[in-house]
Amino acid sequence: MAWLWLLAAGLLEVAWPIGFKYSNGFTKMLYTIPTCIALILSFAMLSKAARTLPIGTSYAVWTGIGVFGTALFGIILFNESYTLVRLAFIFLIFVGIVGLKLTAGS
Repeated sequence: MAWLWLLAAGLLEVAWPIGFKYSNGFTKMLYTIPTCIALILSFAMLSKAARTLPIGTSYAVWTGIGVFGTALFGIILFNESYTLVRLAFIFLIFVGIVGLKLTAGS
């Protein structure tokens, strides 16, 4: 169950940075409120997962999902660069997340 909490926290870790972009520096309340809710829920779910999982693994997976997802959504939504080298490094983050899951033991 802790891994499900961590996955949900990681997905919200993608949502709030994207929300930052859409909120335009918290000037658009339509985006600011859900962004803040996603931020709080992400931290709460990370905390719940870390009760069982090692904190180093929890934090690394949480931030890894956030970095991986935010980079991909930046490419898709905001037309950020997607060179082969950049995509390769994003893929390495994904490999690291999977590796941590496989070696965590819980």
